[in-house]
Amino acid sequence: MLHSLRAYRWLAIGALLSSLLLTVAYAVTPQLFRWGIDRGMAAQNYPVVLYSAGAMVIAAIARGVFNFGQSFWAESASQGVAYDLRNKIFRKIQNLSFSYHDQAQTSQLLTRVTSDIEQIRTFLSTSLMQVISAVVTLVSIAIILLLMNWQLALITLTVVPLSGWLLARFLRRNSMIFRLVQEQLGDLNAVLQENLLGVRVVKAFVREATESARYTSLNQTLIETNMQTIRAIRNTFPFIFVLSNLVTVLVVGYGGAAVIGGRFSIGELVAFNSYLLLLLQPILLIGFAAPAIAQASASADRVYEVVDAVVEIRDRPGAKEFKTCGGRITFENVCFRYPGSTREALKNISFETKPKELIAILGMTGSGKSTIMNLLPRFYDVTAGSIRIDGTDVRDFTLHSLRSRIGIVFQETTLFSGTIRDNIAYARPDADLDSVIAVAKTAQIHDFIVSLPEAYHTIVGERGVGLSGGQKQRIAIARTLLTDYQILILDDSTSAIDAKTTAEIQAALDQLMRRKTCTSFVIAQRISTVKDADRILLMDQGRLVAQGSHEELMRTSPLYGAILESQVKQERR
Repeated sequence: MLHSLRAYRWLAIGALLSSLLLTVAYAVTPQLFRWGIDRGMAAQNYPVVLYSAGAMVIAAIARGVFNFGQSFWAESASQGVAYDLRNKIFRKIQNLSFSYHDQAQTSQLLTRVTSDIEQIRTFLSTSLMQVISAVVTLVSIAIILLLMNWQLALITLTVVPLSGWLLARFLRRNSMIFRLVQEQLGDLNAVLQENLLGVRVVKAFVREATESARYTSLNQTLIETNMQTIRAIRNTFPFIFVLSNLVTVLVVGYGGAAVIGGRFSIGELVAFNSYLLLLLQPILLIGFAAPAIAQASASADRVYEVVDAVVEIRDRPGAKEFKTCGGRITFENVCFRYPGSTREALKNISFETKPKELIAILGMTGSGKSTIMNLLPRFYDVTAGSIRIDGTDVRDFTLHSLRSRIGIVFQETTLFSGTIRDNIAYARPDADLDSVIAVAKTAQIHDFIVSLPEAYHTIVGERGVGLSGGQKQRIAIARTLLTDYQILILDDSTSAIDAKTTAEIQAALDQLMRRKTCTSFVIAQRISTVKDADRILLMDQGRLVAQGSHEELMRTSPLYGAILESQVKQERR
């Protein structure tokens, strides 16, 4: 975390210099008191009193200027670091593999980008400068006290190691509590996020009271953990205050006796007592900074867990560009197991496509249909075996070139805030309106769009609210068709669309796929959607159990016949 300050070294140096000059201004002030009392008041020298008063005013102004400089430069540096960290963690989240996102909680990631980075920023802008300034002040004041009266200084300095030991014990015992606070805040945000996304489901099932109780319970747990941090502070800092007060009593008693005995002047005692306050102030500042340090340390751990996470899917050394596709896609003995799972999702899958071939992948839910297509653009890498395009392993292509040439319509439709045009042109923001309209017509969504008051400039609600499931799917199809794809994958992309519209979309897509792509894949559960495909791959429990045309599978595959029979019965009902 401190290493990230290197990018803002001049701001940090400015804050540090201001802090050092502020320490000098504080250190000079007691000597001005001493001069004014001993040489002015005690000697009844009025000009010295005026000079010392004027010097104190200048010192006060200097303290204000240097204090502002320290705060301003430190805040500027900390804001820069927070800016860099937010960008760094966002870029890392964008590049992390699907396997990471499968296991990471979205709410925890949101908490790290927001609350945890804010804890780090606060530490860098305030607590870090406090600690550095306090250490410099401690060392400077300790030297001055030893030069003034070493016996009294030794009495005074006993508070430093004792306070240091108390603070070290506090940090050692309570660092995990501060991490727990951030984790529980993430859990609380998870419930909030789920309810914001699923508010319609909550209302439909009349679960408002239950969800409120669940949120309140987690909120109560967070409060209890926060109170643990307060109790930890309570069990440490009163002892530091007691020590500082005891030292003050000893200094006044011993110093007063020295003044009476003629070994110390009143001005020296006043100056010494002022230095004592300056000595105790940094100890208290470090004490108050200790919880912030513990929080920032826990937050930095959480932030850098993401920043330092290993990107599993990356370019191989010497990876080449994927430019053209001849149409021969080969799966050879492909096996795959999701990270953290003990069961293989795919087992020894082998097949090879021909140029311009339309391949349909059919199977029951959980049979591994979508998993096959997640391996082709390398959202995951195979556990065993290989996937090749025109004889080249997909792992030997650069990720950017591979994925930019594969058009995918996912089963779950995601739309972004903005206009309908922006969503269709998501992958090609510079596309002209005519191109957008052309793909919208292919996806059978153009007529609906132009019926809207603002047509293609209509704002899409959050997550596509205001559009039906079928309308969102058709926009997603149009978005994919606008990309520069050579391989097309439709993952059950018409599941929310009525049969008549599906047939129209399928007819338009058939012509487009055979003209533009080298190979197309259609993943579906309904046989009626895929029966016109050149070849159908039948999946069952992660295995490729049969392949062939619709007529061939009708003759040779009992499973295919059973699926068809069940779907026909369903349609009759």
